[in-house]
Amino acid sequence: MARKKKNNRISVGGLRPMPGQTKPNTIILSAPKRFGIDISSFISAVNAADNIDFYRRTRLYDLYDDIMIDTHLTSVIERRRNAVNGTHISFQRDGIPDETINEQLRSPWFGRLVGDIIDAKFYGFSLMQFYRDEHGWVNYDLIPRKHVDPVRRAIMRFQDNISGTPWDEYPNLLFVGQPRDLGMLVKAAPWVIYKRNDVADWAQFAEIFGMPIEDYTYDNGDDEARERTIQDAKEAGALKKYIHAKDVELKLLESGNKTGSSDLYDKLCERCNKEMSKLFLGNTLTTEAQSTGSEALGNVHKKEEDQILKADQKYVLNVLNYDMTDIFTAMGIDTSGGEFVFPEPKSIDLTAKANILVQLNSNWRLPISDDYLYDTFGIEKPENYDQLKAQIEESHLLTQVLNSNLQFPQSDETPSTSPTPPTKPTPSSSAKPPFPTVSLSGKSPISSFLRRFFALAPLHRGAALEW
Repeated sequence: MARKKKNNRISVGGLRPMPGQTKPNTIILSAPKRFGIDISSFISAVNAADNIDFYRRTRLYDLYDDIMIDTHLTSVIERRRNAVNGTHISFQRDGIPDETINEQLRSPWFGRLVGDIIDAKFYGFSLMQFYRDEHGWVNYDLIPRKHVDPVRRAIMRFQDNISGTPWDEYPNLLFVGQPRDLGMLVKAAPWVIYKRNDVADWAQFAEIFGMPIEDYTYDNGDDEARERTIQDAKEAGALKKYIHAKDVELKLLESGNKTGSSDLYDKLCERCNKEMSKLFLGNTLTTEAQSTGSEALGNVHKKEEDQILKADQKYVLNVLNYDMTDIFTAMGIDTSGGEFVFPEPKSIDLTAKANILVQLNSNWRLPISDDYLYDTFGIEKPENYDQLKAQIEESHLLTQVLNSNLQFPQSDETPSTSPTPPTKPTPSSSAKPPFPTVSLSGKSPISSFLRRFFALAPLHRGAALEW
């Protein structure tokens, strides 16, 4: 017989209830233990999490919270999240988008959901509880991982408990990931620890050898001179000071090449960053500029990063299309007969698209809608569009008529280098007009006007405009 599920949400908080809270919290949070980690503490946390029967993941997840302070690690993880969240997800039935469901996908909760699904790769798993908020929107809570036993499928009230409440008693829970997977962060943790210790030693090196030392001496046995020297040193500033008797000598032994020592720290820090970039992004050229990298090599690395993006997208779609079917049904969202997809973007340069449209229209006489051109190139359609369109068509028709009927006479003789000025034609009844008659279904006022206007214009060099 199936266990009856509780009709309540998993509440998370401290020992003190919040204002208006009537029931105790299901989960009592504890502050994470940060800083002071080294390789030995990392190994101890991993061994405790890998134990088969008596596994404990609390220290490992505290270590994950600690290493996430690293700026480079945070940057590459956010890049993975944003790459998926930056692409559009649509729910379609037979290739037609369902706007009712897509309205939910455009809400803030769905963006958080995609990020937490991707985080299951980094932390090993994610457990979420879905519900409808007071406004009718779908929402969810991410259950703290330190209070989840993914192997025994239990919710623990305190993070150090060895047993808890079976999560099957709570409704609308979604588990993403693998029960014993420790996530990709377990591979990044050593590099963060090495980098943190390296930068700490680098800072100490800069403090010792990057600042001059004030040397104060006083006579042996002269206590008054000693007190006066100490007082002068205190008032001199914040530089490092060495106060000693005249017969005492201080020697600072350092490496012969300070620049080389500084570069050693820098290279180790850079190496740690590169290893984290390769772990999460598959490359290094897309995160840091290098003097040896070429554009072709950068394109290859970009393609590798695109392959990781496609894998993340497929991972998210598998969760939405298979694991969340019952959740959507419980939330009143009908996803039967459809699927979630990442529509393929038609990314093409506008200049190249314009050239293609010109060739389609000129070579194949392919009709192109004006509305399509307005939408494609982002041009605002004028309010008097119909009037302007009629004027353009009338002007185009007039140009075609003139080009087909007005043919200027051409001289068979090649003009000389010193042409003679044209002679004034003598009127004669038998003389032919300088232009052929334009016939537009009878006598057209346009042809008469053009004949009168161009009748006396020179044929070879054109008329001189002297106004």
